Amino acid sequence: MAIPTYEIYALKYAGPLTRPASMVNWLQDIDKNVQINYYIFAIRGGNETIVVDCGCAPKLAKERNLTNYINPVDALKRIDIDAAKVKYLAATHIHFDHISGVELFPKATIFLQEKEFNFWMKNPIAKRAPFLHVTDPVANRYLARLIGKKRLRLIRGDKKIFPGIELLLCPGHTVGLQTVAVNTVKGKAIVGSDAAHVFSSYRTDIPSAIITDMIAWMKSYDKIRAKASSIDLIFPGHDLALLDAYPQVAEGVSRLA
Repeated sequence: MAIPTYEIYALKYAGPLTRPASMVNWLQDIDKNVQINYYIFAIRGGNETIVVDCGCAPKLAKERNLTNYINPVDALKRIDIDAAKVKYLAATHIHFDHISGVELFPKATIFLQEKEFNFWMKNPIAKRAPFLHVTDPVANRYLARLIGKKRLRLIRGDKKIFPGIELLLCPGHTVGLQTVAVNTVKGKAIVGSDAAHVFSSYRTDIPSAIITDMIAWMKSYDKIRAKASSIDLIFPGHDLALLDAYPQVAEGVSRLA
């Protein structure tokens, strides 16, 4: 039986936002700024739809003053996806801009790496200032209430969840970040989330400045590049080019592969 192919969409829900260049590229151009967008992703094919990441909930987006924010629910509507009916949600990691909107997907089975979940839910270090700054306690409490329920699927390492779709444990940015390998008509693509904020990181080996383990991150880059059919099929989490350099199929939505 042939492995199905899928299409990958990037959906912008905020931005552009100005950030120090050294945040996006570790210790580079410390006197310069860059612009980034905030995205969620959708994978469609094989009679399935998988949403990758949850975006930021409206209340927190207002508190953090996210420029040009729209509710991720409304972003998904632009390609006829109803968040309330989404069955599968792959959360790459538990930073606020990727997990805060988890309550917007009330029926979804949530795929998370067990290492990532246990760190944020159980490790007292996660309550220290550097980590609190990048996560959302409201979303974390919601996730904690799902312990033992069928909706929460905690993954240990790499795992194929559908024909042609595999979750890959890629730590470095966080202790248990996962990326998503996707079979497309162009070859094996990687929805990389914040394994890199921008495309250039996969060529330069310079990740972002938000790091828990640099050695693990370099090994994750090796793993991602080996898995992808082409470096051009590795998609980062925040690059403006995700929207600007690909066919736009709706306002703020591009088809990556």
